[in-house]
Amino acid sequence: MDLKVHDSEDSFLKNLLLGFQHLLAMYSGDILIPILIGAALNFSAKEMTYLISVDIFMCGVATLLQIKRTPMTGIGLPVVLGSAVEYVTPLQNIGHHYGIAYMYGGIIAAGIFILVISKFFAKLKRFFPPVVTGSLITLIGFTLIPVAFQNIGGGDATAKGFGGATDLILGFTTALIIVLINILGKGFIKQISVLIGIVVGSVMAAFMGTMGLSSVHDAHWFQIPIPFYFSAPKFEWSSILIMILAALTCMIESTGVYYALAEITKRELNEKDLQHGYASEGIAAILGGIFNTFPYSTFSQNVAIVQLSGIKKNKPVYFSAFLLILLGLIPKVGAIATLIPTSVLGGAMLIMFGTVGAEGIKMLTKVRMDNNNLLIMAVAIGLGLGVTVQPTLLHILPSSLQTILNNGLVVGSFAAILLNILLNPQGEKKFHS
Repeated sequence: MDLKVHDSEDSFLKNLLLGFQHLLAMYSGDILIPILIGAALNFSAKEMTYLISVDIFMCGVATLLQIKRTPMTGIGLPVVLGSAVEYVTPLQNIGHHYGIAYMYGGIIAAGIFILVISKFFAKLKRFFPPVVTGSLITLIGFTLIPVAFQNIGGGDATAKGFGGATDLILGFTTALIIVLINILGKGFIKQISVLIGIVVGSVMAAFMGTMGLSSVHDAHWFQIPIPFYFSAPKFEWSSILIMILAALTCMIESTGVYYALAEITKRELNEKDLQHGYASEGIAAILGGIFNTFPYSTFSQNVAIVQLSGIKKNKPVYFSAFLLILLGLIPKVGAIATLIPTSVLGGAMLIMFGTVGAEGIKMLTKVRMDNNNLLIMAVAIGLGLGVTVQPTLLHILPSSLQTILNNGLVVGSFAAILLNILLNPQGEKKFHS
């Protein structure tokens, strides 16, 4: 079956639907951050509604900063930005021990840090040859698979009803629909397979009686973001330090996402491109602190959308960014997206995260499979997956170190970079057929 939408890549409807697909792919992961932070800091329902709305608005702003090339910012790749999960634990700790003013001070300081070191960090490009970036992208996908399965089970692994029949049916049916559309579908239908899977899964959930409308009823019709709505920033050295460490983690992950998108879109990245990408995330974090939201970083699940849809242009992401801004200004409309069951999103994530991991493996096929490179891959991927599935292994370490070392992507990345320096001091030799 093929859906005949105007063949031009400039078709409004086509780009709108593709942009909406990008939005749905990142929406649940993004609203999770304000929910986790707000709940931990005992925000009221009114405060939580405002926080989620402004966060969604800022996701759109941050995405525009990244995809629009300027003399100073924008990597110009089809990338969507959202609030990064790496910051959750540090922000919760700062909020509990020092208060939200210091939390926002830490966010602004981290943004300034990213902006200041963006040029230097871009010069580390030579430390990211295909054996490192391929391992990194493989890890990005595979370390997120447990998140997908947790969502398929309902989202909360400690809940009594976790893994119930309804959630499992919805989650795996959504995944199956996406797979079948990619096998049987053609043209535009195939390009929006994830969107169709999520919509069909949500309709099933409605018929099964698992969706309620209370979140839509309680949301406001219009909300303008206000600077320092909750608090003006305050600064404290340990809060700033832990946020900077989390920022470095996100910069490493973003590097992997940049290279994955560059591989898909057949574009060579230079130091200036990377500098612009990091600078955009730094400015986005500063704005997050000013508007009392969060730092913003690349969303790896949207790499899979680019790969699965086959659309490698930026225009759909522009639509996604403007939709995010619109939803942030109209909370009642944005609340509709919160009706999508976690298990349905989990089913879509299973395919998307698996696709990211497969893209990493595809990059590794360009690497000469000698003993040195095999060891780099084995150790990096092994360590990254290991700390992901056993996060309590390092419980004897201080909490600040656990925040860093429990992140499989960070551990695997550092292992890959260090081993590559030691084992390939003359530079990695690519495989040539």
